[in-house]
Amino acid sequence: MKAMKRSTLATLINATLFSAVAGTSFSTLAEEAQAKSNQLEVIQITARKRVENAQEVPVSVSALQGDNLDAYSSAGMDIRFMNAKIPSLSVESSFGRTFPRFYVRGLGNTDFDLNASQPVSLVVDEVVQENPILKGFPVFDIARIEVLRGPQGTLFGRNTPAGLVKFDSVKPSQEFDGYAAVSYGSNSSIDFEGAAGTGLTDKISTRVSVLVQDKPDYIDVKAPGFEKEDSLGGYNEMAARVQFLYEGDDFTGLLNYHVRDLDGRPIAFRANLIEKGSNNINPLYDNDVVYQDAASRATQQVDTQGLSLKLEWDLKEHTITSITGWESAEIYSRADVDGGYGGWADANDVPVAQGPGVIFFASETADAIPDHDQYTQELRLSSNFSGDFNYQVGLFLFEEDLTIESFSFDTSAYDAAAQNYGLQNGYAVQYQDTSAWAVFGSFDYTVSDDLEVTLGLRYSDDEKDFSAKRTQSPFGIPGTLEVAANPSDSHVSWDLSATYKLTDDVNLFGRIANGFRAPSVQGRILFGNDVTVAESETVNSIEFGVKSDVLDGQGRVNATVFYFQMDDQQLTAVGGGANFNRLINADTTTGYGFEVDSEWVLTDELNATFNVSYNKTEIDDPTLAVEGCAQCTVLDPQNDQGRYLLDGNSLPHAPEWISNATLRYTKELEGGEFFVYTDLSYRSEIDFFLYESIEFKGEALFEAGVRAGYAWNSGDNDYEVSAFVRNLFDEQVVIGGVDFNNNTGMLNEERFVGAEFKVKFF
Repeated sequence: MKAMKRSTLATLINATLFSAVAGTSFSTLAEEAQAKSNQLEVIQITARKRVENAQEVPVSVSALQGDNLDAYSSAGMDIRFMNAKIPSLSVESSFGRTFPRFYVRGLGNTDFDLNASQPVSLVVDEVVQENPILKGFPVFDIARIEVLRGPQGTLFGRNTPAGLVKFDSVKPSQEFDGYAAVSYGSNSSIDFEGAAGTGLTDKISTRVSVLVQDKPDYIDVKAPGFEKEDSLGGYNEMAARVQFLYEGDDFTGLLNYHVRDLDGRPIAFRANLIEKGSNNINPLYDNDVVYQDAASRATQQVDTQGLSLKLEWDLKEHTITSITGWESAEIYSRADVDGGYGGWADANDVPVAQGPGVIFFASETADAIPDHDQYTQELRLSSNFSGDFNYQVGLFLFEEDLTIESFSFDTSAYDAAAQNYGLQNGYAVQYQDTSAWAVFGSFDYTVSDDLEVTLGLRYSDDEKDFSAKRTQSPFGIPGTLEVAANPSDSHVSWDLSATYKLTDDVNLFGRIANGFRAPSVQGRILFGNDVTVAESETVNSIEFGVKSDVLDGQGRVNATVFYFQMDDQQLTAVGGGANFNRLINADTTTGYGFEVDSEWVLTDELNATFNVSYNKTEIDDPTLAVEGCAQCTVLDPQNDQGRYLLDGNSLPHAPEWISNATLRYTKELEGGEFFVYTDLSYRSEIDFFLYESIEFKGEALFEAGVRAGYAWNSGDNDYEVSAFVRNLFDEQVVIGGVDFNNNTGMLNEERFVGAEFKVKFF
């Protein structure tokens, strides 16, 4: 009787989920599914630092791999291609192809300083990438991307209260295989990536992966007196990864070296792109034209490299894992931040012509990391018992040394040494050393054949040693200033989760978790005198979900509902009165919503996915207030000091709705296969800043992509030729702004059309 009830309940759940998503009779489709032979593949993930079936893990997790990953990352896209491609995940950047900012369930950080911490961690090949410049490493030869939503503080530690983005590259093997792909597209863009791997001996194998991307400058400058064709928008990107794998009887070792070199331009700032009194794009806007007087000096140069060594000993009932990592980053990025021309007076104190629109003052700045080193060490002991109880325990160490330089320039002054305008008139330097350590454990217990529970604990200790010095001030006030801060904190993070096997095809899970982000410091004193420190933030989260395979393995529906409360959330008051950031803490921030992931085998030739998420965030702090913009229309009430109150506002860059869908059609032809792959993504409107304003509210963004081609086999190789379009309908919206001067904005990527040839060899 009990089995009958369980079977009936499972059937009802499957029927409800399928009909809700597909809007079709469950019984009819189920009968059709019986005749189909192809099924969805089992997705293996490492969300809990061991290989598991994604359907059996009590974590809200999504994976990108295969066709989805290939399509999204085409057109030379950087890591921002992930924006709105996974439920509850958005990605943006005010730097362009580097310094991505991740937001999960509305939680993120808009801070643009080079020591900014984020509540969403990025882990690449099991090594955390802490500095924001490290997070921009190109995506190539990647086996899988996983996004873990909700606090991940037990196994992954500090600065993961919102979630985790995890990249796993393709690893070496004894079998010879590889690929090479070259594409050509809009604005003469050329992209090449390839990899090859093989066994060197019966125990040692290697894999070499390379990426080369080149796009010439294509944006013209038409500022009076500064006219120049093809001045902005280009880049040359090169990256490589070399891996060596040793596989013994009970020991494996993996050495990974990776390097990146980017020589390009920063994102194009456009003065008064947003019409005052609305959030419309100025009708005079032209995607291939800017009106900057400092565009000729705009540059972005990034060099990163890293080395990691993973050692693993199999002791039958236990596995010992050691992961040692070193990462280093250097950057110099200089831009015309006001996005226009003018904004100064000549030698006779007569204002020069300015535009487009009103330019309150010229702003040309640069930021640099001349010196950076990050060292990490993780040591982990995992049990391999055959009984009901298993565990993982470990130790984690983190050290980072960081130097940041900030420069400002007088656009109207001639630099004789450089034989160009833009004489340096401001300089400040920051030093930050971070030390952290943690001990952690995760304990699994199988209560019955259907129920498994997991308890996780982690103790973290974190401290920063920060100092800054200004030796030259752009405002004529006394130039020399020295400041310092030394915040530290410790915390115990935890989580408790359970998975209940309702049937062989349906799992229910629940999870409550606590996480924290260590104290943060900002001291960009080039334009101010204050160092701000944000205290640690903590979050408590609860979620429940169902993971189900339906239609005899030809459908999959996963759904999660969640609620969280964050105390002392670290927020960044960007801009406002000047070109720097201030850190503040909000008393409480709450959020709730749901996520649905689904995949479908519709016919033998047609596969589809559909995903959607809803996230509602709200700041609960009656006295928290920030400065507003220079020229926009703020909607929030003001306090007695004229600052804008944030109580009740949603978080910046936190869309309520994210949805995406894909459809892949394949048709076998004589000698090969024709395919068409389409994808759609939508994210609802967002606020760019903590305050709400008419101008700095980003419109909803809808983007579509199509990839069509022909694949065939010849000899030992597979070949593929395809054509693709990204942003098919050329949807252009403002995706970010600069508020301390004029209504400057940045835009999403325009339509991109290209063709690719790819060969896989075995």
